[in-house]
Amino acid sequence: MTDQHPPAALDDASAPGAPEIRPGRSLRWSWVWLVPLLALVVALSLLASVWVRNGPVITITFPSAAGIEVGQTKLRYRNVVVGEVKNVRVSEDREHVLVDVQLAREGAKFITQKDAKFWVVSPRVSMAGISGLDTLLSGVYISVDAPVSPPEGASVTQFVGLLNPPEVLSGEAGKRYQLHATSLGSLTVGSPVYYRRIEVGRVVNYEMAQDGRAVDMQIFVQSPYDRFVTPDTRFWNDSGVDMSLSAEGVQIRTSGLSAILNGGITFAQADESSAFEGTIDDKPAPAGARYTLFDSRDRALADPDGDPVSVEFRFFDSVRGLRVGAEIDYHGMWIGRVVDIDLELDRKNQRFFSRVRAQIFPKRFGQAYLDLVETVHGATGYALLNPLIKHGLRAQLRSASLLTGQQYVALDVFPKEKTDAVIPGNPKDTDAYIIPTVPGDFAQMQRQISNIVSKINALPINEIGLEVRDGLDNLNQLLKRLDTQLAPQAGQVLESARRSLDQVGALIGADAPLVGNVQDTLRAFENAARGLQMLADSLQAQPDQLLRGPGPDRLH
Repeated sequence: MTDQHPPAALDDASAPGAPEIRPGRSLRWSWVWLVPLLALVVALSLLASVWVRNGPVITITFPSAAGIEVGQTKLRYRNVVVGEVKNVRVSEDREHVLVDVQLAREGAKFITQKDAKFWVVSPRVSMAGISGLDTLLSGVYISVDAPVSPPEGASVTQFVGLLNPPEVLSGEAGKRYQLHATSLGSLTVGSPVYYRRIEVGRVVNYEMAQDGRAVDMQIFVQSPYDRFVTPDTRFWNDSGVDMSLSAEGVQIRTSGLSAILNGGITFAQADESSAFEGTIDDKPAPAGARYTLFDSRDRALADPDGDPVSVEFRFFDSVRGLRVGAEIDYHGMWIGRVVDIDLELDRKNQRFFSRVRAQIFPKRFGQAYLDLVETVHGATGYALLNPLIKHGLRAQLRSASLLTGQQYVALDVFPKEKTDAVIPGNPKDTDAYIIPTVPGDFAQMQRQISNIVSKINALPINEIGLEVRDGLDNLNQLLKRLDTQLAPQAGQVLESARRSLDQVGALIGADAPLVGNVQDTLRAFENAARGLQMLADSLQAQPDQLLRGPGPDRLH
């Protein structure tokens, strides 16, 4: 193994020198970098423009997404595009769809208020008219109604869409009023409201009353026409064609073509009726005022009926021709209507009767009713009926039209029916308050006809028929005898009479001797009469000739 010795140290002349540090070259600009720089600037400008132009994204819940398409369906506010559908998806509960809408930044703070309303606009045909025809070319779109007041509170991005357009758009000037009607008739949401044949509003909502016996409606009257709605305003259902059949005959009233097709409501002031008495209240009614919707103009402008009184009639006569709604009449005046007709059994007498329930308006009796109410310390309704019943007030079925067979209930006083008995039952219990009845005119006529038929049936028709037949047989035999026996003899008698007349004619003919003899006899009678006349004249001149005789002839 050889020994290793450390290398010998290098001398200074052969050692390497220290490194020299020099600054590098400066970077030079290249046109290649211009393309990415421009792309970056364009991207930043696009992002800035999108950020400036687009607003927040809102989500609207609808039952269905029918007609809604991503990238095509627009969101419009007063027909101005303010957004676009960006996504449509099904909700987690699988019962709704969620529509994401990208809003434009301008005006987004108004749309994202909690009171904003969204609905889908599509072609719609209803009794109120045709709407959404512009969507046939452009497709369906989503419309929004946003409050016009400045936004308050935090923005909202979750909304529930409406099935139908809102009743009244935000910022629309006018007032809402409540109407109470017995039925909806031909009215619907959107039906017009008229004042003097000018369309001034529309029906915006309706619902069933709590008791299920009426319909409550809301109408909207635009400004400035809402100032004509006063506390004394009367509303009625103007269905376009009003046809009624009553004792006066057939009455037909027609309205405008729009009312005929769509129905409508008309209102007027109470003083437009000639029967109105008092001072009209012309102050505008407040919003939400409640009114009654009458079924005709005549009912609307008639005197106020006041609170009705429920009464009951029990008729043992036939009520054929009596209908629900038939009139209750007193001395030719309408005072109520029939509301129900039932068939009941009188167990005491084992007879069926017709139970007719009706509503009577005592206020129709005018000042007499008001004075009577004061005398009974404010008792109303039955305060008038009880005294009248004691003095003979009774209900009677009468014929309204012989052509249609309609009947109505007439209240009249029958003096022979006076009674001091009080109607049984508590007057506050309407089911127990009964007005007595008397047989109707038609029933009395039926009884009279029945009596006549009974008397006819009591006649011995068979015996009379036998006697008549026997008499006809005898007459027939007599005629045969006249023809066989008396006729020849009568011919002979007539022939003899003819010969006698011929002889008489020969005797009294112009050339007959008898006629000449008669003429000579008549001449002799004439000469004798002339002589007697001369004798009478001579005796009248010289009466003494009867004693002395005729004097000497003075001609010698």
